[in-house]
Amino acid sequence: MAASTEPTANDRTPKPADAIIVGAGLSGLVAAAELVDAGKRIVIVDQEPAASFGGQAHWSFGGLFLVDSPEQRRMGVKDSLELARQDWSGTAGFDREEDEWGRRWAEAYLEFAAGEKRAWLHEKGVRFFPVVGWAERGAGNAVGHGNSVPRFHITWGTGPGVLAPFIAKVRAGEAAGLVELRHRHRVDELVVEAGAVVGIRGAVLAPDDAARGESSNRDEIGDFELRAPAVVVASGGIGGNHDLVRAAWPERLGRPPAHMLSGVPAHVDGRMLGIAEASGARLVNGDRMWHYTEGITNWDPIWPAHGIRILPGPSSLWFDATGTRLPVPLFPGFDTLGTLEHLISTGHDHSWFVLTQKIIEKEFALSGSEQNPDLTGKDVKLLAERLGSGAPGPVEAFKQHGVDFVVADTLPELLAGMRDLSPGAELDLDNIEQEVVAHDREVDNEFTKDLQLTAVRGARKYRGDKLIRVATPHKMLDPKAGPLIAVKLHILTRKSLGGIQTDLDSRALGTDGVPVPGLYAVGEASGFGGGGVHGYRALEGTFLGGCLFTGRAAGRAIARG
Repeated sequence: MAASTEPTANDRTPKPADAIIVGAGLSGLVAAAELVDAGKRIVIVDQEPAASFGGQAHWSFGGLFLVDSPEQRRMGVKDSLELARQDWSGTAGFDREEDEWGRRWAEAYLEFAAGEKRAWLHEKGVRFFPVVGWAERGAGNAVGHGNSVPRFHITWGTGPGVLAPFIAKVRAGEAAGLVELRHRHRVDELVVEAGAVVGIRGAVLAPDDAARGESSNRDEIGDFELRAPAVVVASGGIGGNHDLVRAAWPERLGRPPAHMLSGVPAHVDGRMLGIAEASGARLVNGDRMWHYTEGITNWDPIWPAHGIRILPGPSSLWFDATGTRLPVPLFPGFDTLGTLEHLISTGHDHSWFVLTQKIIEKEFALSGSEQNPDLTGKDVKLLAERLGSGAPGPVEAFKQHGVDFVVADTLPELLAGMRDLSPGAELDLDNIEQEVVAHDREVDNEFTKDLQLTAVRGARKYRGDKLIRVATPHKMLDPKAGPLIAVKLHILTRKSLGGIQTDLDSRALGTDGVPVPGLYAVGEASGFGGGGVHGYRALEGTFLGGCLFTGRAAGRAIARG
């Protein structure tokens, strides 16, 4: 890693720069890369140590939303901009005056995803796993929520693979004297003069040897001030700050959960949103958020309350904390926020998957670069093991060591284990047994009234699902499919869907709708564009893509002057 500026006490020396970028995550690095290409000088400040360079994107699965890609066509998927627009509109549910810029960003992003996005990334060396995933399969009708076709393109190299070309460009800019990195610099204030943002002020934090993602100290050893004609807020959302998540929790989703796991490090604290608002930026849609219901406790945690999301196939039977099967169409992988709203209404913060070894081997993937060493490390030999028999190594590790897993040879033993993990809920074990037995009777015919089995069989008509993602329908109590497995699932914080409202150049807008001179916002801090490009819900693969698109827009706008 190239040398970067170390914190020094009372660092007040202004540095000549064309732009200051607050946050060293993907969106900020993309903006910086564009500015380096334009020969501009940038200072990047980040409160975390150098080990966390790259931000949240490093930990991601690397999924990107593309429309009518070569990968889709090779898998027999027929997609189009019109179909993607239909799906986005039905998913977003734009219904507010504040959504005007979100709508504009959505249209621009859809054209990007159906147009130059893949070629732009391909030219930078980004490649994709050939099987396209089908995330957020929807709520059951063509004009409503969900992806009509598979669009989740997994980057070869996962999150680090998405970051790599932009980190390389920033490092090259650093070597050329165009980029200055200031780790352990926390911004506490935007400098505003004559209504324009002209710089930043904050505290220099003490050095810290925390590894990537670990919590670092907040000990102040000095202060600093930097000035530039453009300041880019690229600081992320609020997912690591559960107090802010609960404060913003919308009434439509019910009461805020008492217990949540964190899908992002603690430094995703939302501080810069309030700081930007205090300097004139307009925050919108703070009550829109994206949290998962398939979180499991990380048996080898990195940050506080560290949870991992199961990326499930559609076959596991899903029960709430009382043992009642979730209603249609709340099947695994179909409707994230619909499931969240339903589970909150039960009065509990957890739920259960019941499945078999055959299902876990074919259908369980874990979100995150560290949970997918084959894809992250571009290891073809290790990838071949994933495609063979047995569950992926990280999944088996959770099954063996995770506190949320129950494994048993018989249904009575499984139910007893579930009861032991449910001290705060009265679990109806008789109902679970009835549902499992009834499910198995339905498997005897190719036709059924059980719509989950119909969905499973429909999914297997897609080549990618049949190949590596969806297990052959089978009886849960078939010993050859065993052992039986139950997984206790928790709510997992992840993304803010609202944020700083921006125009299509990523310029932050004030309460009057006019750009705040000198201030830009990108990535999650901008609601991934316009203060809410997703509306109420996401189609998945659109978070990293939103960071790419907004960061690119800001960098190019600043370069144009």
